[in-house]
Amino acid sequence: MNVSNAMVLSRLAELAGPSHVTNDPAEIATYQIDGKSPAAVVRPASSEEVAEIVKFAAAEKLAIVPTGARTKLGIGMPPRQFDLALDMTRMDRIVAYDPGDLTLSVEPGIPLHKIAGTLAEHRQFLPLAVPFMDRATAGGTIASGVDSPLRQIYGTARDFVLGMEFITGEGIAAKSGGRVVKNVAGYDMHKLMIGALGTLGVITKVNFRTFPLPRAARTCVATFRGPTAACEFRHGIARSALRPQSVEILAAGAGCDPLLGRRAAVSFEDDRWSVVVSFAGDEPVLDRTRRELQGLARGMNQNSLESFTELRANLAENVNRYIADLPAAILEYSPAAAIFKVSALPMDMAGLAADIHGIEVPWLVMMRGLGVTYLALLPPDRSEGSLRVLKQECARIFSLSERAPWGRSVLLWCPSELKREINVWGAPSGDFAQMQKLKSVFDPSGILSPGRFMGGL
Repeated sequence: MNVSNAMVLSRLAELAGPSHVTNDPAEIATYQIDGKSPAAVVRPASSEEVAEIVKFAAAEKLAIVPTGARTKLGIGMPPRQFDLALDMTRMDRIVAYDPGDLTLSVEPGIPLHKIAGTLAEHRQFLPLAVPFMDRATAGGTIASGVDSPLRQIYGTARDFVLGMEFITGEGIAAKSGGRVVKNVAGYDMHKLMIGALGTLGVITKVNFRTFPLPRAARTCVATFRGPTAACEFRHGIARSALRPQSVEILAAGAGCDPLLGRRAAVSFEDDRWSVVVSFAGDEPVLDRTRRELQGLARGMNQNSLESFTELRANLAENVNRYIADLPAAILEYSPAAAIFKVSALPMDMAGLAADIHGIEVPWLVMMRGLGVTYLALLPPDRSEGSLRVLKQECARIFSLSERAPWGRSVLLWCPSELKREINVWGAPSGDFAQMQKLKSVFDPSGILSPGRFMGGL
């Protein structure tokens, strides 16, 4: 921190109230990012307070990292400088909700489970079934850019975030989009905030489109020997008239704890690849979908299909919750895990699966039907030897993604020790110069989450 700690605390207390500023070491430790802790934590209650805090920070060259429930602070690189943690959890209101218009406006600190409860009263929901759902906030979820199994049919947040209000790195209040589904008011600048980890602005309000809850839903699991038939089953679903809510392919390599699979009612043993398909509608539609899915599965190589099962309602709910929360389950099981997000075309999934087989540490993979893959490497511990092997495998995956047709890799979660030697974003993409220009426009002083994003932005 470039200015006196006492002066900073005094000014923050004026802006947010003395009880909402702290430099207590025990509390500050809970905001740590990869071993780096802030000098102070401030909890604003309004967008006006956020703007004044950011203006003060810009004037004093203090680096800010906006936070919510802190469930996804492990995503991204460590901040280059970390003076203030801007805790947004006091801003937790539903600002406006019109069930008839299917629109919702919320402050960033509101927990997703609170939103879900309110929408359920009107038989509506947000398709944000994301990791750490029981604690995650709306703002943190949007800023981290994590996706949901429901993107298969509802798209990602970019498709149903209608607008946003945010504070730039100069402390200027800005807005983009609107509160209605059909909106043509200027550029969709708010979409730049999605997945930017707070490097372009501090989100102060998000406008969502909501969706009607389906009348009923079911889940089936088809298990195949080897990835080829599992991927072909996925391709068969895509070519059919079926419109499932989600399609997930799960498998694991030798050494992965079978308990991780049994919790999801799938087999993680002996090269078994399980395709979990969820679908919704009224009962006749559900019955027809199940029959057609079973017919597609049986149409694969008969020697490859191990089983086809429709899950009981309570088990289906547990399985879908587990799939949405899989990264959290992996990190709980193996704190030393490295979890990649690989973007690939669906037709390249089989090739990606073949490359995974060469990994030398226990692994677990979840392939979304639209091509996004989560690949977890599970070392036995955080010993020097385990981390050395983990580093080698991570470097190999980055190298493969640069040469292979299956797309770009990002290391979402990994031990802090690895980030000292590996850039989790991989090589900068071809549009990096444009990204640098955007950063200079939105945050000219470079005080918002500096160094957290790709290329040190």
